[in-house]
Parts: sequence; structure tokens; C-alpha cells
Amino acid sequence: MGHPFEKVIIVGAGPSGLLLAILLSKHGIPVEILEASHELDKQPRAAIYGSAAIPDLRRAGVIDEVRRRGMSPTSVCWRRFEDHSWITGMDASVLADIDGEDYRMACLVLDQLDQLMLDEFLTKYNGQISWKHRVTGTGQDEKQAWVDVDTPEGKKKIYGDYIIGCDGATSQVRKSLFGDEYPGFTWEKQIVATNVYYDFDKFGFKDSSFILHPDHFYMAARITADGLYRVTYGESPGLTWEQMKERQPWKYAIMLPGRPKPGDYKLINMSPYRMHQRCAPSFRVGRILLAADAAHLCNPWGGMGITGGFVDVGGLYDCLAGIWDGKADESILDLYSEKRIEKWKTVIDPVSQDNFRRVSGDDPDTLLDRDPVMQACKKAENDPEMQKDMYLSLFEMRYDFTQHYKTS
Repeated sequence: MGHPFEKVIIVGAGPSGLLLAILLSKHGIPVEILEASHELDKQPRAAIYGSAAIPDLRRAGVIDEVRRRGMSPTSVCWRRFEDHSWITGMDASVLADIDGEDYRMACLVLDQLDQLMLDEFLTKYNGQISWKHRVTGTGQDEKQAWVDVDTPEGKKKIYGDYIIGCDGATSQVRKSLFGDEYPGFTWEKQIVATNVYYDFDKFGFKDSSFILHPDHFYMAARITADGLYRVTYGESPGLTWEQMKERQPWKYAIMLPGRPKPGDYKLINMSPYRMHQRCAPSFRVGRILLAADAAHLCNPWGGMGITGGFVDVGGLYDCLAGIWDGKADESILDLYSEKRIEKWKTVIDPVSQDNFRRVSGDDPDTLLDRDPVMQACKKAENDPEMQKDMYLSLFEMRYDFTQHYKTS
């Protein structure tokens, strides 16, 4: 029996594009990835993947290797700025066995995860990826879609039945559909992300700590087994990149436990970025679809962006696989757009905004008295079942599209 389409083009060889490519290839659906760069992004960015994304990493067949090469972090806590004392926290080890499945968070620095998934796509599924293929536009008619691409051999059109934009925050696929329209806002606060070796252990820090302060808030998250930490902190708006680099030793001395001097730690890299809360008007226009950062953005506090991106592509995979198998028609792709936007608006956006305001608010000393999430954490400290329920509540960002398959 034939299939209703022949090929999917994925734009962008980032984590979400690679995960989608594996899921589709594993199902027998031909995929080509187009990547503007000549290689994967080598920046060792932090990546802690929330429990809601674990089912999709498991379906792709990569979660065991992610845990083997990386870690399964369990502790999350909030701390006071003045003395770094513990306010409250959660222990995700309660997720290690949920009906026989391990739903603990997973951590593997993003460049290593991308390489793992690329190797899987190329070797296990004989995948096709075209490097130095920069998409400049898209088009479609009733029979097919295409991308206009700048390549080393000149300009080309590459055709497929569906084009999936997984090309990140500055997505050219999204811009080809909506121009510069990306509704939402950019946070005023400037963020600096650093990767550093520093002995947080001797101060009682474990996996992830959120330190509360209106100006000197930060997150310290262990991202490798050998003790590399991601320290992401707030800076004053309006500084140049040179000024931020000059201020980094001063910021560390003010913020970090032990008030370290440059000789006390090994700074691996640092980069500035602005944070956004944005969502595209639609994730589907005909044969062209958007997922992950190309479709929506949020601040990094709590890992809702990368987790939500993986959940997007898991849902999109179910929709395309349903069409491929004759269990769904194309209307399921409208449902993909509708439900994933709904989940961004009701879960990803509000939870990530609350996460950031919690660490950067003006009155951290009274936060425990005012914040229902912190109060719930405090109440659950010695109640593993309550902690488990709180973690599993973030599975609300998932949606089961297979419930819309036709019954045989």
C-alpha cells in the first residue's frame, strides 16, 4: 500500500530538528535536514531536559545513552542571596520509577546531545543532511512545498511534501510566513550565561540552585559529571559586551558562595543574551509547519523552552506518522498548531514567567510568604508523593494527538 506523502524537509540541525528527524526516520518516513552552518553548533550550552520530554527521547531510542554520557539531576532548590542558605527545594529522585519508567530529568550538554542524535540519524537510519544550505524563503502549492536555499553550488529549490521549521529563534521559515511578526515581549533584564569549574560542593550546592535577588539573581546548575556548572546571572541593561566581560569577576565575587577570585575558578566561556516570551501566530500554514524555538520562545529558568520544543516535535511526529499510516488526515496538523499554541499559552509561558519572576523579584525576603509554588514545595519537603505529583503536573504541557486517529 502506498503512503499519502513521500518526504519531509526539516530546516535546522538543532536538538529539536534532530529529534524529529530520528522519530520520523524510525517510522520509515524519508527526511532531509537542511542546515545553514557547516557543522553542528559547538557551544557547550546547558541542557537539562524536563520530565515531560523524557517520553519523546525514549521513543527516539536515545534516553539511555543520554543518561549514560550525562547525568540524571534530581535536586532543585531556592537559596537566599546573603548567605546562600536553603529556603526550600524538591527531590526528583521520586520520578526514578513511575510504573516501571524513569522520568527523572536528563542532562547532557547540548553540543554532545546534538552529536549523539546526528550520529544516530546518519548511522542507524542512513539519514540525509545537507550542510551550508541556508534557507532564504519558502513556497507551496496544492501538491508540494519547497524552500529556496543558498548553497555552495548556488541558489536551489528543494522540494518536499512538508517543510518543518526547526531553525531557532531567528527562523527564516517563520519569517517567510509571517515576516517580523513574532508576538510577545523581550525582557528588560540582561542575562549572561557562563560555564565554569568551581567547587560548589563544599558550600552544599547540588544539582540546580536558584539564588533570589533583584539585581544579582542567578542559577547555578551542574551540567557535567566532572563538575562543570552553568552559572546564568542577571546584569544591568545597557552594558556593552566588553563591559559585561570586565564586570564578570566582580559579579562572581559578589554572587557566588565563598566570594571567589579569578584564580579560584576556571571560566570556560561566557555569552550574553536577551530573553523573550513569544509565540508565532500559527504553527501551520498549509504544508509548512513550525516547532520549538522557531514557533515559540521563553526564558531559560526551569528549562521550559528546550523541554517544550521536544514535546512539540513528539506531537508533530505523531501527527505526521498518523497521516503516513492512513490513520489521520491533514486536519490533524491544524490540531497540532491549535493544541501546541494552547499549551504554550497555558503552561510553558506562564510557568516560565513565574520561574523568572520568582528569582528576580524585588522582595525576595517575603517570597515564601507570598508564593504558592514555594509554599507547596515547603509543604512537600518530607512528602515524596506530593513532590511526585508536583513534578508530574508539568506533564500538562504534553498532548496526545493519537487520540484523534481514525479507529479501524
